[in-house]
Amino acid sequence: MDCAICAKHRGDGTLVGPVVRADELVIVSHRPGGFAGYLFVETRRHVAALDELTQDEVTAVSRAAWCAARGLRAELAPEHVFSAIAGRTVAHFHQHVFARHRGTPSEIGWMAGPSWSGAPVMDIDALCDRLASYF
Repeated sequence: MDCAICAKHRGDGTLVGPVVRADELVIVSHRPGGFAGYLFVETRRHVAALDELTQDEVTAVSRAAWCAARGLRAELAPEHVFSAIAGRTVAHFHQHVFARHRGTPSEIGWMAGPSWSGAPVMDIDALCDRLASYF
């Protein structure tokens, strides 16, 4: 079975979202759907876990996550910017970097922000264009 993230990098499948930044080592993209401020930092190379990355990939992932967090904070002024590496669903390295919008009810868990119907609505493509300037 084909990797869903590798397919995404080819522009196929349900995971495809607007690309914020891409280079030879990593791709930063926005989660598909209407929740603004949920980014993925993914290695181009199909590798499952953090400890399998090359030193250059670690540096590229770290820098991309830092730039993504700075951009989200500047553009959205969220309550918090979270980052997580879990890797349980898809065995292709990916790091989540996402905003918790101000006003998110406390009963909404830190990973459940996209389920909040009161999240700010905005043009995701325009947001991604602005976020690109932070890289």
